[in-house]
Amino acid sequence: MALARRTVFQYSRNLPVYLNAREAHARNTVINFVPQQEAWVVERMGRFYRILEPGLNFLLPIIDRIRFVQNLREIAIEIPEQGAITLDNVQLRLDGVLYLKVFDPYKASYGVDDPEFAVTQLAQTTMRSEVGKISLDTVFKEREQLNVSIVAAINKASAPWGISCMRYEIRDMTMPVKIQEAMQMQVEAERRKRAAILESEGVREAAINKAEGEKKSAILASEAVQAQRINEAKGESEATILKAEARAQAIERVAAALQQQGASNAASLTVAEQYVAAFGKLAKDTNTVVLPANLSDPGSMVAQALAVYNSVTTKGPLTK
Repeated sequence: MALARRTVFQYSRNLPVYLNAREAHARNTVINFVPQQEAWVVERMGRFYRILEPGLNFLLPIIDRIRFVQNLREIAIEIPEQGAITLDNVQLRLDGVLYLKVFDPYKASYGVDDPEFAVTQLAQTTMRSEVGKISLDTVFKEREQLNVSIVAAINKASAPWGISCMRYEIRDMTMPVKIQEAMQMQVEAERRKRAAILESEGVREAAINKAEGEKKSAILASEAVQAQRINEAKGESEATILKAEARAQAIERVAAALQQQGASNAASLTVAEQYVAAFGKLAKDTNTVVLPANLSDPGSMVAQALAVYNSVTTKGPLTK
């Protein structure tokens, strides 16, 4: 966009002539060469006639006049520093850069008197309005969204001027010293808070891990005890079975031996010896003992044991 106090070139007979970029006082030389990315607005007898495109153009002398020269390239305009108050009543100082482009040379020439001044004022008022809608913390967090909102508001207002705002960038943002100190204290407090939270979470995780470890250890220990008891029970069961089988085999062999000649006398002798040996172990395991009346007569005790044995053998084997 060609604006006030800028210069462009008009080519006439290959000699450049410096013109005012906002209102061009160019001479109509009948044969005119328009540079690329420029639009020349021509009036005929004081009324808009047409827009000259880049390249070779022919105009009538005297009645045709080049009134405006519009630059179609994107340009940057510096927005001066200004004050703005946020939603939480904090005063800020902001400045920025605005990027514009002319999309309609006719509207840019006749829709507004000074496009640069109009857009600058619009950008300042829009920035103050948008900053006043949000709090201080949101200004820093949503700076990009703030730029987008300002661009949308400027484009909505500048559409009748034939100007499009490509983007807006907040360059610097300053605040009072006390607010900066308060924000610094807030940041430090937030960091200490996060550190305390992380430390407590670490302690909690450590306690949970320790408890889970102890739980698994107890479960494994109980499973080991259970397996040990099962194995011991199985061992005792198998040992009892083996002992019973051995006892049965021993009884069978004794029974077979008793069927031989002279075996009864040997058995009687063995019973008598075991009977006497049993009396020798009395009162070793307990203090309470029941004794027979004829304890002082060992011969009668042996005779009694043999009588028991003889009575058993005389009856014969047990029948089912």
